[in-house]
Amino acid sequence: MGSLPAWLLRREVLLLAGATLLGAGGAAAWYLLQATVLTIAVAPRDGTEPELIKAYADALDSGRESVRLKILPFDDVRESAAALQDGRADLAVVRPDVLLPTNGLTVAILRDQALIIASPEQTGIGSFPKLAGKRLGIAAHRDADLWLLRNILGYHGLTLEEAGGPARDSTVLLVPVDQEAVAGAFREKRIDAFVSIIAPSAPKALALVGTVQGLARGGKVAFVAVEDDDAIIERFPRLQAVTIPGGLFGGRPKLPADDVKTVGASYRLMARASLSRVVVADVTRQLFEKRTAAAQGTVAAEYVQAPAYDTTVAATSARVPIHPGALDYYEREQHGFIERYGDTLYLLGALAGGLVSVLAWIRQRLASLRRERIDEIIDRLLEIAGQARALRDPAAIEALTREVDALAMDVVRYTRERAPDPPVLSAASVAIDTARATVADCRTRADAAGARIGQSVRLHGSGGI
Repeated sequence: MGSLPAWLLRREVLLLAGATLLGAGGAAAWYLLQATVLTIAVAPRDGTEPELIKAYADALDSGRESVRLKILPFDDVRESAAALQDGRADLAVVRPDVLLPTNGLTVAILRDQALIIASPEQTGIGSFPKLAGKRLGIAAHRDADLWLLRNILGYHGLTLEEAGGPARDSTVLLVPVDQEAVAGAFREKRIDAFVSIIAPSAPKALALVGTVQGLARGGKVAFVAVEDDDAIIERFPRLQAVTIPGGLFGGRPKLPADDVKTVGASYRLMARASLSRVVVADVTRQLFEKRTAAAQGTVAAEYVQAPAYDTTVAATSARVPIHPGALDYYEREQHGFIERYGDTLYLLGALAGGLVSVLAWIRQRLASLRRERIDEIIDRLLEIAGQARALRDPAAIEALTREVDALAMDVVRYTRERAPDPPVLSAASVAIDTARATVADCRTRADAAGARIGQSVRLHGSGGI
């Protein structure tokens, strides 16, 4: 049987192999326990969301949390939603009424927007029919805002016109107006009402209503309510019903005097449906726990909220469903350490067990190889002892002598390098002594026989003379 190289069977090599395996296991454990870095698609570039997500990312970095964010910016929410859809991002800022990814589930509401149409009460515009033939001012807006406004007006039998010229019956003329110029536009009769799709409590919304209030007699402002909000949501399911609470814009006089029902859209943080619920639960937790830190960088953090739902079934079966991981946080069913990292711990345990088994096998195998080699030497020594008894040829006996010496040297080397078991070493020592003694006896007998033959030859030679 062939033997492994001597250096491979050294104790130092075995220890080095074990240390290498344990180091590999430690490296694997370190990798598995590193922070999870998630790519988040953020838009619109000129909105509040980029600043908001950046504030959260900075808070996570400074806190050395288990989840970190890698920001992927886009100009428009349609592009950020597409990035989630095609797998370029794990999370994304999405406006469902613009584009709802088929693989996206809601984590949180970043910003709710409401359709607010306001005018001084003396204009008499208190409902959608009263908007017919009127001029509606609008500040900076996006295409999605126009889509929302056009559909709501269309539901009420009105057509939105963006071209210049006088408004006609059943049409509403949209007039672009800078927010700073709203008061002048009302005074100059360039607009009859003003529309904005905005978070009702946002500073810009408060300033807008305050401007209109300053132009109204007695400070009374008329708001156009969406009375059939349930029917409109059924018609346009990616919109949402919004209620502007009475008194939101002021208390003396109370403005609005009563709750105003309207509709709106939301900017949502959405996650891939396939993203681990444990990871999403952690993202959701950090989103709210880091709100104070994020608010130091942007006031937009104050508007982050949980999506409304009645039951878990309703939340996961809604038209815009909530991610199960986010529900784990909202319902306080987050997993503990063992539940969260159970798979990792099991993997590490299995890996450690495997390493121990491999090391034990290597040790056993090397011990077996050492024993096998010494067994081979002992067997050969016993064979030599048997062969020597039948030999008479001095040259053959000398060859066996050299072989015994060589085998004895092998035993010495193995003893120094691998420390065989004492019983095995004793057996090898006895075999060496036996083989040497047997060979020596054979040499003695061979020498005696040679001497007798030589004497006989000499006697026969002298008798012949």
